[in-house]
Parts: sequence; structure tokens; C-alpha cells
Amino acid sequence: MKSKRQRIVAGNWKMNKDYEQGRELALQVVDKLQPSEVKVVLCTPYVHIKSIGVMTKDIHNLSVGAQNCHQEDGGAYTGEISASMLKSLGTEYVILGHSERREYFGETDALIAVKLGKVLEHGMLPIYCCGEKLEIREAGTHLDLVSQQMAESIFTLSEEDFKKVVIAYEPVWAIGTGKTASPEQAQEMHGAIRGLIAKQYNEEVAEATTILYGGSVKPGNAKELFAQPDVDGGLIGGASLKPDDFISIINSY
Repeated sequence: MKSKRQRIVAGNWKMNKDYEQGRELALQVVDKLQPSEVKVVLCTPYVHIKSIGVMTKDIHNLSVGAQNCHQEDGGAYTGEISASMLKSLGTEYVILGHSERREYFGETDALIAVKLGKVLEHGMLPIYCCGEKLEIREAGTHLDLVSQQMAESIFTLSEEDFKKVVIAYEPVWAIGTGKTASPEQAQEMHGAIRGLIAKQYNEEVAEATTILYGGSVKPGNAKELFAQPDVDGGLIGGASLKPDDFISIINSY
């Protein structure tokens, strides 16, 4: 079953790298990247999207993504960027619902649902993030929380639109902390998410959905994580800023 799903390794640069540093990082990734069936996505700050898109346009398994977008098509929203603007730059993927957007910018599941619709409307593919904080994990209610997050956002989509979405499970307690969910913990949650999808839509849709793991993925743990039957790749933070580490993670398949 797993072989039928798109395997993806996406790098989330977050708010790092100025223009020249970003070009250099992307060039190193391009230079080291080998042809494969693994889709690689560089989710960069907005300032890099156009230049890196031009740089990577002829590489079949390398795409450029954004880290967020605004929910409106345009207007008096100083400092924001719309889905149509991202599309005009050549953006192919957009991360939505990242825990840092939820935590620092107060994004709700209802808002994320609107953003999902906008990204899809403009022909881009969302990477939808969900996951729990440490206290939720310790209380044993992590599946309940993720189920609620999905019910109020991604499950508002039609089946046809849902099929275009990539899901990234990110245990918030493992992001940037050096802690990583064990392969067993990752598999348990990924399997549960797939079960929720089957219940909401059907088994066929669930089996076709790519679900990434995000949370301190490194060259030393990527192979074991990616070997889990319901883990289809990773959403990589800090390690995506180190070309050798990022390539090593990609090559873990």
C-alpha cells in the first residue's frame, strides 16, 4: 500500500536565510540532489520563492513552497501575502496550520479551513499541519485533539479537494527541542490519522493520503521513522538549513 503513496520530504526554512544565503543553500541542495521518486519541497520565506523557483524549474522531483498565506484574495492587509500572489511566483505547495502559526499568531482551525480553500482555489497543494503540545500528550488526549483539529479544518473539504492535501503530523513537543517521537509513537498517530480519514471519506482516500512526520527529524533517525508503514516522509525544520543533513534525510528512503 505504502508504495502507491507520494513520498515527500519538505524543508521548512522558517524565518531564516537572507536573499543570498537562501540562493546558496538552494544551490547546494540542487547540486547534491539525486533523481528519485521522492518529492522534495523547499518551503522558503517569501523573498526566495521566485529565484529558487527559477533555479529548480527543470528538476522533476524538486518544488518550491511557501510557509503561509492570507485568507483573503487582496485588500488592506498590510504585511500579508495572498494565495494568488504566491501562485504568480510559481509556488506549488503552501504550509498551513503550522504549530507556530497557531501559537504565535492565534490561527484557529476555522481560519485554517478558509486558507485551505484559497490555496486549493489557486491550484496549489496545501501541507496541512496538526499535532499536540506536551501536556496533551501526557494527558493521553492527543488523538482527541488531532481529531478535533481535522474535523474543524481539513474535514470541511470535499473528497475531491481533500485528495490534493498533504498532511503533516507534528508533535509540538518535538519541534526544535531535540526530542523526537519514537518510530512507534509516530506510527501510532499516523495510523490513527489514516483511520480518521477513512471514517470521514473512505479507505481508498485514506490509503492514498501522504502523511508526513515533523519534529526534530535528523539524519540519524530519519530512516527508522520513514520505515514505518504510515509515515510517508517528513516536514523538516532545522536540518533543512544544512544541505548535507537535508540530503541525507532525503536519501533515507
